[in-house]
Amino acid sequence: MRISHKARMNRLFTNGRCLDVAIDHGVCNEPTFMPGLENMEAVVDQLVSAGPDAIQMNYGQADLLQMRPEKGKPALVMRIDLGNPYNDRRHRVMWAQLQNAHEPIIGALVMDAACIVVNLFQLPDEPDLFRQCIANIAATRAECAKFGMPMMIEPLVMLPNEIRGGYQVDGDVEKIVPLVRLAAELGADIIKADPTTDPSDFHRVVEAARVPVLVRGGGKEDLRSVFAKSAALLAQGACGLVYGRNIYQHENPRRVVAALMAMIHRGVSGDEAWRMYQDG
Repeated sequence: MRISHKARMNRLFTNGRCLDVAIDHGVCNEPTFMPGLENMEAVVDQLVSAGPDAIQMNYGQADLLQMRPEKGKPALVMRIDLGNPYNDRRHRVMWAQLQNAHEPIIGALVMDAACIVVNLFQLPDEPDLFRQCIANIAATRAECAKFGMPMMIEPLVMLPNEIRGGYQVDGDVEKIVPLVRLAAELGADIIKADPTTDPSDFHRVVEAARVPVLVRGGGKEDLRSVFAKSAALLAQGACGLVYGRNIYQHENPRRVVAALMAMIHRGVSGDEAWRMYQDG
């Protein structure tokens, strides 16, 4: 393992555990993702103060984190791709592409990111979208190997658009496990995986990955339920969480971060995390 690769992984993980707060939703071009992210400078201020392990951003906003003088600020995870599967209507052409096709990780290197993240979409009847994601990952893997940049792959199994209006997560473990295994075969250093419908099945996802697995949060849910589900997934072997809307769209994101950090790094239960959030 290259020294630069190991050094970046050490910045991202604390004793093998990580809370990554995702605020990279602007490239999704989906209005429902934006409440809570209108003032990115204020959002970054609040999150740095809260102290998660990492903040996930795009190149065009990453300076708000990386130009700060604090030595102990969260690590930067940089999103390097974008696509159009998140809208409430199916597009005539579904696509996913790298933000910089010629030098896919140059922005992450310039911004001193600890890790990059790229999607692996699996949507019903969209084989070309899937092929595009494979091509994106293949191109990125070579660059990551050259420069010692850890690659996080985000395998997403989605339900048909017509079922819920907008592609939503399919929590079927029989679909998630093969896609996670594919991500591992493609050379992922970290996998950001959807939760299984039954959290007790999530150990199968961890076993298929053979690299650290962080749980993807998805849409905003009742916070007490979020804590309970997170505890169950962590107990199944997840190394941490990548949550966005379940942090920044809640009333007090700083308290949510504190409660989740206690769960990840101190083994606090879901009920204890809920009490921490309420007590402030």
